[in-house]
Amino acid sequence: MSKKYVDLETLKYLLYDVHSLENLLSRERFQEHDMESLNLFIDSVKEFSDRELYPYFKEMDETPAYHKDGKVIVHKQVETVMRQSGEMGIIAASFDYEDGGLQIPFSALQAAVYVMDAANNHLPGYPSLTQGAAELIVEFGNDALKETYVPNMLAGIWGGTMCLTEPQAGSSLSDIVTKATPTDEGYYKISGQKIFISGGDHQYADNFVHLVLARIEGAPQGTKGISLFVVPKKRLKEDGSLEYNDVMTIADFQKMGQRGYCTTHLGFGDTDDCRGWLVGEAHKGLNQMFLMMNGARIAVGRGAAAIAMAAYRTSLQYANERPQGRKLTSTGKKNPTEKQSLIIEHPDVRRMLLLQKSIAEGSLSLVFLASKYQDIITTATSEEEKEKYSLLLEMIIPIVKTFPSEAGAESVDNGLQVLGGYGFCTDFGLQQYYRDIRISSLYEGTTGIQSQDLLGRKVTMQNGKGLALLVTEIMRTIEAAAKEDDLKEYAAVLVEKLKLSEKVLAHLMPFAMKGNYERYLADANLFMEYMSIVVIGWLWLEMAVDAKKEVANPDRKYSQDFYESKIHTMKFYFKYEVPKTVSLAVSLMDDGVLTIKQDKEYIL
Repeated sequence: MSKKYVDLETLKYLLYDVHSLENLLSRERFQEHDMESLNLFIDSVKEFSDRELYPYFKEMDETPAYHKDGKVIVHKQVETVMRQSGEMGIIAASFDYEDGGLQIPFSALQAAVYVMDAANNHLPGYPSLTQGAAELIVEFGNDALKETYVPNMLAGIWGGTMCLTEPQAGSSLSDIVTKATPTDEGYYKISGQKIFISGGDHQYADNFVHLVLARIEGAPQGTKGISLFVVPKKRLKEDGSLEYNDVMTIADFQKMGQRGYCTTHLGFGDTDDCRGWLVGEAHKGLNQMFLMMNGARIAVGRGAAAIAMAAYRTSLQYANERPQGRKLTSTGKKNPTEKQSLIIEHPDVRRMLLLQKSIAEGSLSLVFLASKYQDIITTATSEEEKEKYSLLLEMIIPIVKTFPSEAGAESVDNGLQVLGGYGFCTDFGLQQYYRDIRISSLYEGTTGIQSQDLLGRKVTMQNGKGLALLVTEIMRTIEAAAKEDDLKEYAAVLVEKLKLSEKVLAHLMPFAMKGNYERYLADANLFMEYMSIVVIGWLWLEMAVDAKKEVANPDRKYSQDFYESKIHTMKFYFKYEVPKTVSLAVSLMDDGVLTIKQDKEYIL
């Protein structure tokens, strides 16, 4: 594996130069922070990751979490990372001062945890889910819930989870049957089962605070009848001690990747003594959970982007060290007496490395874009500003979750190919990255669900206002690029793709207007891929505009080669990836209906 698992220069370039985090530091919430303090935070997390995460990456895969005697046993580094994430303020980083936080910009926190993800993607989920669960309690819980649970969660002493999925319901949350029965004592009796609960149990947390979706008896059917509850593994007694709360760990799922990040099956109320406390209003649980869900979807994209980066660094190092074959001469033949070439000199290897680079860095830019929008929403000074960036964030959330996951897997696949036969062997990390990243397209709503969300909800919300705002943002970059002689042709290409997307939507929209939603959404995945390519193309063009300016700056922050590599990678993305939109558009506008169930079955 590469000793350089992350590119800090590119990370800081995207965070500060391209996405202008410094501009947000003048806002009241972030006034006590500056670039120096944020860099210290990110650098300290990098040192922590070098020491406590990266060295255990392979070992955690080889010694996976497992279930024994009603408990889940995980690697010892889980304890180290949980405790030190609490001590270093990583879990509490983005919380308000009054809640024990540091009020660090969400963007800076994502940058820091991205480094942890790249170092060892099996570990950051434990503190990250704890942070998300604590955020829900702070946002919607009463003072008693906050005082009881949040301090120990932010300290990394107690773990936190989100419990949505059930065996019979899967992603269909309207079908959950976990029951909440009210009592006269102010709590609810919880009964039911939840599956695929990440970080749901292990020996290194004194307690687990589960955020559980359940249906109060007599509640309306569907998602409107779902409520949110705090259900601890152990409940707090009046004397401050903990007692068992009838939460059973039934099993741990054995996975093909991320084997050190436990995934549990939990049972609630087996002896009818599981107590839960309502968070906020009854029947508002799904809306409340979506506060955590958006953050979780950004986190999935961030994690996939980080794995893609780590895999790229590994294959890049290998390509720079591995001699094999010889370059073709002008005669079209090879000279067998010449020294072997490093494989990075071969065009096909260079193509695969550039594909990796374009996906990994483009994905990171996308994650920072979403994080920037979240910071603006948090610090908005007017309702107009808050609404604008809320709509922009809603528009890109499905893409943030999906593109790094899907394209990231393709990126790692190409990295494995760079290594040839060694890529398939356990001696190198590519095969592990390949297995680890595969779950990203399943986490927090599959690609199909995200695609239907993008086309079915986000494109149509407020009569297309979100989409119009996104196009306006893209056009700003296009206008800036059009002023540069060697960038204007790429600006023109992106304009064409926006026009083609209008044509695609004009073809699809009549189906929705006629109430034929199944036909409208049948190829939503193709639309997701189309829009992802356009958005990443925009972000690469944005990088190229900035890099073009800095190449000519004698006081540039990074080397000339650094900036020229960004421009070159943009050109690669526009040559090899952006043209794929044409075939996607052809399929989207084809009138043939081949995937909707007909009277006769053709899948035999």
